[in-house]
Amino acid sequence: MTLTFHWFLPTNGDSRDIVGGGHGMPAGTAGRARPASVAYLGQIARTAEQLGFVGALTPAGAWCEDAWLSTAMLTEVTERLKFLVAFRPGLLAPTLAAQMASTFQRLSRGRLLLNVVTGGESHEQRAYGDFLDKGARYARADEFLHIVRALWRGETVDHTGTHLRVEQARLHRLPDPTPPVYFGGSSAAALPVAVRHSDVYLTWGEPPALVAEKLDRVRSLAAAAGRELRFGIRLHVIARDTADQAWAQARRLLDGIAEADIQAVQNGLRRSESEGQRRMLDLHGGSRDGLEIAPNLWAGVGLVRGGAGTALVGSHTEIADRIAEYHALGIDEFILSGYPHLEEAYWFGEGVLPILHERGLWRHPDGQPAAEHVDVPFAG
Repeated sequence: MTLTFHWFLPTNGDSRDIVGGGHGMPAGTAGRARPASVAYLGQIARTAEQLGFVGALTPAGAWCEDAWLSTAMLTEVTERLKFLVAFRPGLLAPTLAAQMASTFQRLSRGRLLLNVVTGGESHEQRAYGDFLDKGARYARADEFLHIVRALWRGETVDHTGTHLRVEQARLHRLPDPTPPVYFGGSSAAALPVAVRHSDVYLTWGEPPALVAEKLDRVRSLAAAAGRELRFGIRLHVIARDTADQAWAQARRLLDGIAEADIQAVQNGLRRSESEGQRRMLDLHGGSRDGLEIAPNLWAGVGLVRGGAGTALVGSHTEIADRIAEYHALGIDEFILSGYPHLEEAYWFGEGVLPILHERGLWRHPDGQPAAEHVDVPFAG
């Protein structure tokens, strides 16, 4: 199987510095110079499409633009790119969510992927009218996905559960194809729900040994449930022609962060209920020291950003090596991002993807060669 790469749409704004946001933190912690307009997000989406990314993740939360509406607009300025729409089951009725997905698939010609996010911050959930605790949110997500999956199969659904109830629910038009479900979560409450309902289990960018341990645990649970999952990983990336250039950029990003911002963000993130967020915080401990936590894996982003907090940093060849290392563990899909998202897409797409193509690990979704030789008239 060749690798699948997705990019990221910064619907809370973009910058040449690290932009905060996510998991309860306000956007713009470290600067926001490029508003999340359709014009700018469209530039990123078209660039990702051209370079060979299959899809683009769009986050969900009070700190960014709505994922469903943003991506629906961007389908009109792209041709092939799929949109990995993050959404929270507790904020939509399951029948409505199933119908929205069906409409999206039909009108976009099959370009919807779904990222289920249960919500790791109770205070943000309450702002949306959701007063369940974390464990109950996962139980509700289990019921929600059971209903949605049945509706997508064309069934008429009667369901009376602890958290959800529907009677004679059915879809008049089914999604074609059925959108794949991406699901993350590291807690004991999350994993059983993930193995029952997800097509792709996602992890954040931890060192390979920790990722291997987590994937083994998920595989065992999936096997017990009679299922086999694909695996994906969420990482930032700083790829350059040389390792020195890449690490210089990482240092520049770090130098642009005030110590007061680090302390404020870390204090907020320590209140998070997310097990994945706790694991991210453990990688750096809120300190600027020792941020290369594994070869070419840098935890500096997580000092001022919630959620995914690690980046692959190095030369194009080194980044390709690290991707191959994660792939050897079972990771087939990579959801990447970088600051700013337009320029970093080019660095990765023009620098790393050709190397992976040469190694037989990746091919362009449109069948294009990774790089095309053109003879220049009169040269030589």
